[in-house]
Amino acid sequence: MSSYMRISVQKARRVVDQIRGRSYEEALMILDLMPYRARFPILKLLYSAVANARHNMGFHPLDLVICKAEVNKGNTKKKLKPRARGCSYPIKRPICHITIVLKNRFLNEEYEIWRRAPQNAILLEKGLI
Repeated sequence: MSSYMRISVQKARRVVDQIRGRSYEEALMILDLMPYRARFPILKLLYSAVANARHNMGFHPLDLVICKAEVNKGNTKKKLKPRARGCSYPIKRPICHITIVLKNRFLNEEYEIWRRAPQNAILLEKGLI
C-alpha cells in the first residue's frame, strides 16, 4: 500500500485498471510501455510488493498475480497563489492512496486438491476443520 501519492485519482486509476488481474511479468511489460506519468510510482509500489512477498512469504516472483489493485481518493492539499491587486487563486493538489495485493497463483490449486481428498471432505462437512 502506498499512501499520500501526489497523483490525481483518475490518472492513477487508468494505469491500475490495466494491470489488475495480471501476472507480475505481464504487469511489468504493460507498465514499461505506458506513456503516463502515473506509471512510475505504481511500478515502484509493485516492485515493493513483490519484494515483500518474496522476503516475508518466500514466494517466487513469477508465481505472483495481482488479485486486488485499487486507487482511493485522499485529502486535497490546498494552497493560494498570489495574483495581482491583492487577489489570490486557489491551487488544489489531489492526493491518492494506492493498494496492490498479490497472491500466489498455485496456492488455490493446492487448497482445492487438499479439500477434495476424501478424508478432508468429510471433516469439512462435519465442521471439524
